[in-house]
Amino acid sequence: MQKILNYINGELVEPVSGKYFENFNPATGKAYSLVPDSCADDINIAVSSAKSAFNDWSRTTIKYRSDLLMSLANKIEEYSEELILAESIDNGKPESLARLVDIPRASENFRFFATAVLHFASEVHDMDGKALNYTLREPVGVAACISPWNLPIYLLTWKIAPALAAGNTVVAKPSEITPMTAFILSKICKEINFPAGVLNIVHGVGSNMGDALTTHPDTPIVSFTGGTETGKHISRLAAPMFKKLSLELGGKNPNIVFADANFDKAVAMAVKAGFSNQGQICLCGSRLFIEKTIYERFKKALIEKTSKLKVGNPKDDVDLGAVVSLDHMNKILSKIDQAKKEGGKILIGGKRKVLPDGFSDGYYVEPTIIEGLSHTCEVNQEEIFGPVLTLIPFDSEEDVIKMANSTKYGLSASIFTEDISKGHRVAAQIKSGVVWINTWLLRDLRIPFGGMKQSGVGREGGFKSLQFFTEPKNVCLKL
Repeated sequence: MQKILNYINGELVEPVSGKYFENFNPATGKAYSLVPDSCADDINIAVSSAKSAFNDWSRTTIKYRSDLLMSLANKIEEYSEELILAESIDNGKPESLARLVDIPRASENFRFFATAVLHFASEVHDMDGKALNYTLREPVGVAACISPWNLPIYLLTWKIAPALAAGNTVVAKPSEITPMTAFILSKICKEINFPAGVLNIVHGVGSNMGDALTTHPDTPIVSFTGGTETGKHISRLAAPMFKKLSLELGGKNPNIVFADANFDKAVAMAVKAGFSNQGQICLCGSRLFIEKTIYERFKKALIEKTSKLKVGNPKDDVDLGAVVSLDHMNKILSKIDQAKKEGGKILIGGKRKVLPDGFSDGYYVEPTIIEGLSHTCEVNQEEIFGPVLTLIPFDSEEDVIKMANSTKYGLSASIFTEDISKGHRVAAQIKSGVVWINTWLLRDLRIPFGGMKQSGVGREGGFKSLQFFTEPKNVCLKL
């Protein structure tokens, strides 16, 4: 069984404890690799390595850092087939999805920030000839970058690329559930002789090492993507230390379909937004609001389209693979049971799907559609993070805006209408960091990304990421 190794100070190393735990393939339910059971000692070594490397790395030219990140982007493309396979085996997602989204986006993250940093300009202010003020953007230090399991290398690179481009060194902690693509990235770094200590990747259980990383006195900046409760915990720990924090957290996102929407497009997008990556995307439109005049027609079309989705072996031509773990599958199924208790009616799905031929122990959940639930019930208020879509009819703009904004989350929303004035009007009133009109998950790497309310703190993307990973320093020159 393959052993995953930590990447510290330019070397692939075993955890200090020498201990490992099993990593499971969600498609089969079988263990297939071993993950380092790292602890605070490993974090201390990694942070020390990053701190030692910071002085030289932060003083390198922007062009030098840009070229190195471009090299990483190119190597990711060279290793794309290995990374696609690893991402699918680790996460359970269809290989086709990893090939279309995850691996290309990982390469593009490095490529984007490698070029963006070349155009990250300083500001100059003239005080009517008396003085000149200019702003320096300086790297902060050792950045703690903690990424989730749903889009493993996609979101890992989304953090480390701008951190490195801005001149910081990094200690990254990937999810212990999906560590393989981060391990491959470590091997890529060794292959291109990436400077020792600049990027460190430490694997292990968050509860054993997360606090050590986020509270370490030499990690002044923390970027975290994951669950809201974990984000709260990090905030409580980091606040007394005055660390810079970026927290991209959960969502319970509304997808609003008005009667004047392009019907077929809205149905197709509702299915895509509800079930992509087995519903394990923080931006999934898990609450589907449908105007009453088209509710029954839309419901029928939605069920018909959902019934044609293929759930199966991620290597095959399927729409949904396995969810990420046994625990997560059981959580999703328990939420479906809860929906029934709250008065919900299962229109399609609602069960574990058992596959034949060696996949019977895999973690598969049928795409599920539920109606009849109040918008205030727990199932419609808390993130499920699985292939579960709830239907809620509405009468008016005022009605749907109130329901859409009723959760503690505010990450994203989608609005479907052919009345562009209505689209803008409703978008302005939705409390979400991202609002799509007549689409879903159309992303531009230049725009700010993040949530409102308990969906997070701060913004990532484009110059916002580079601003986060730098400290502005004003210099005033008296003339």
